[in-house]
Amino acid sequence: MKITIVGTGYVGLVTGACLADVGMQITCIDVNQDKINGLKQGIIPIYEPGLETIVIRNSQAGRLHFSTQLSAHLDGADAVFIAVGTPPGEDGSADLQYVQAVAKEIGQYMQNYLVVVTKSTVPVGTSNLIQKTIQEELNHRNLDIAFDVASNPEFLKEGAAIEDFMKPDRVVIGVESERAKKTLEKIYKPFQLNGYRIIYMDIKSAELTKYAANAMLATRISFMNDMANLCELVGADINDVRAGLGSDPRIGKKFLYAGVGYGGSCFPKDVKALIQTGNELGHELKILKAVEEVNDAQKEVLSDKIINFFPDKNHKTIAIWGLSFKPNTDDMREAPSIIIIKELLEAGFKVKVFDPVAMPEAQKLIQNVEWCHSAFDAANQAHAIALVTEWNEFRFPDWEKVKEIMQNPVIFDGRNIYERELMESKGFTYFGIGR
Repeated sequence: MKITIVGTGYVGLVTGACLADVGMQITCIDVNQDKINGLKQGIIPIYEPGLETIVIRNSQAGRLHFSTQLSAHLDGADAVFIAVGTPPGEDGSADLQYVQAVAKEIGQYMQNYLVVVTKSTVPVGTSNLIQKTIQEELNHRNLDIAFDVASNPEFLKEGAAIEDFMKPDRVVIGVESERAKKTLEKIYKPFQLNGYRIIYMDIKSAELTKYAANAMLATRISFMNDMANLCELVGADINDVRAGLGSDPRIGKKFLYAGVGYGGSCFPKDVKALIQTGNELGHELKILKAVEEVNDAQKEVLSDKIINFFPDKNHKTIAIWGLSFKPNTDDMREAPSIIIIKELLEAGFKVKVFDPVAMPEAQKLIQNVEWCHSAFDAANQAHAIALVTEWNEFRFPDWEKVKEIMQNPVIFDGRNIYERELMESKGFTYFGIGR
């Protein structure tokens, strides 16, 4: 099959690389010429484990191509996937200008039947906008070319996107014509060989499923953070509470970890967009508003602990371990570390930072800190360490060495990855979340 994918971010590039890896002819389109030139040379614009290998392999095999010209790669294509960004507007609603621009160009240049598949996360009803935009352009050309619009939301986790695509727990497809359904069946047939489930539904339900899934996961995180703060007040341990909750099969263990709040490209944006959709329809999503409020407050919990611990902030140095919003990615969008560092700097602390991967991205967003070459470099002469992102290399450091090089052996564990008893046995003062 021949497929064109517009957008080379996490979703578009992973989708293109994985579809090429099962033998399809894929062209990935992006308006950024520098990004396309880099991809042609095997330079990956994002950090995602395993992505570089699969991109280079399929490029060399002649199955994966890159271009800035969508118009040149519509003729003969079976489907076009729209995987461009939908950033939040000032009111929190998804900005659809890039989606609409792609739809307009498709209508201007398509020559044969296409299935136009929305892979971007878009509000309910966006497929109607795409349909209308394409049809208007065809009318201007006085052409009667059949096409279908479908919704195929992504459920990729940054840091595990390749595995999620190749071994999905489900594939959600919104279609309203048999012809479009058959095209998407062919595209996803290689992934059904292992029994992975495809769930077909109407387009609006598919569009809403993506938002609902992210909103539910965000809700679980904020619920646990709310419980963690209550645990500290009553003297309970959130880790024990989590074990008790997670053992209930009706609840399950995933996304029940307390911490410094959620960030990234999906949860904050999608929660805001869903709240705004409700507002536009006169339906207040009260639970999601509370989820957002809890998360905003949670991003300040760790910095508040540090500020309250040190009555004299002057000449005190805090080492930040981890900057990205989660491990195995360089994504700094809505990262809690940004708020934590801002609060510490405003309080008068000196801040040293280290992240294994996200430093280049972080430098675009964070100023007035000391950028370090390792976790030990950051801890050197620090009065406390704040663990913000749970990268594997932070889990079992040489604590004897860390204690020796610090001014003051204090750990503020923003992800509850350390055991209090162990840290105290090694001479550290320990603070977790909800413990």
